[in-house]
Amino acid sequence: MIGRPIRPLVGLLLVPALVACSVVGDVRRDPPARTSAPPGSVAPAPPPSAQPPAEVRPVRVAVPARYDPPYLEFVDADHGWALFATCDGGPPGRNCPALLFGTVDGGWSWRSLRHPRPVAEGQQLYAARGLLVLWAEPHGWYTSTDGGARFSRSAGVPAAWTAAQGRFQVDEATGKVAEWDGRRLRPLAAQPSVPGLNTVDGSDGLLVVAAGAVDGKPYAAVSFDRGRRWLSTPVPAPDGEVGPVRALVEPDGTAWLVGERPDRTGWPGLWRLRGGWEPVGVDGHPTELRSVAPIGGGLLAVTGSRGAGVVGDGYADLPWPIGPEHHLRVLADSTLAATGGPGEVLLGVGYQTDRRWIRVLVSGE
Repeated sequence: MIGRPIRPLVGLLLVPALVACSVVGDVRRDPPARTSAPPGSVAPAPPPSAQPPAEVRPVRVAVPARYDPPYLEFVDADHGWALFATCDGGPPGRNCPALLFGTVDGGWSWRSLRHPRPVAEGQQLYAARGLLVLWAEPHGWYTSTDGGARFSRSAGVPAAWTAAQGRFQVDEATGKVAEWDGRRLRPLAAQPSVPGLNTVDGSDGLLVVAAGAVDGKPYAAVSFDRGRRWLSTPVPAPDGEVGPVRALVEPDGTAWLVGERPDRTGWPGLWRLRGGWEPVGVDGHPTELRSVAPIGGGLLAVTGSRGAGVVGDGYADLPWPIGPEHHLRVLADSTLAATGGPGEVLLGVGYQTDRRWIRVLVSGE
């Protein structure tokens, strides 16, 4: 956390049903104007006005003015990284060596770190809790497990990064469900019968879900003994075709399927595991979707063409300070991170829809 008590999000419109259970269809809204829709129809209410962040943390670091805004990556509410890797809109190179910074206090202060390979044709940063990985093309991968003090080089994807992707994964080399055994991915002895398998996810308990899609139709299988045995589970046909299907299993065991549309922007097919896969009807949802993040209590936070919203047994807009351009992720401590343009990240600290939003801004001098 950030080292101070979490204050309630100022101005957040909270409905008890949103926090107490997964029913969000009864969120009260002002009725539409009588002239806003033809007789016999109901026009959707406009989304609530976005509330400003509860706190803004603007910081300037010792970087020459020619550098573009940095790429920011947080792993929890306290720890994050900033990578300055391009200058004046141009690509990385000898005249624009990469500059690396880290924070341990939620973006209030940033310390300069030695980049192990600052001159490269391409620069990327990946992070997980206790892990920092840099890709410097074409020189290789550089991994640190001590906050950026020391790095080790590898030619291929670091084992530590593979381990950070979860206990169960789809092995890209074999296309099979595999389990991380502490050193490498090992294919499970029993494999799920899932056409077009492209995702697997599991909880801290026994539940593991695998999913895929073929010809626009979703498929899934579940295991209740950590992948020893699999049960093929029918997925009701969605309204329209879906492309890749993503399995999401929350720590409390709530399992979702998210079926992306072929154009990757339309509202997805959604199913929740309740004995079998049940379609989640969400009347009034926005036409486009950018990101989905499970936030506990049987709820999904989403960003779409109307900004932020929440899905449970229905859909409701949220007055979070998030726009259609933001992408949501759940961090290691359940903080939500909303990333949009470079040099900025919004951190939502709290529980379910009750979040205190902090805007972190990093720029050069």
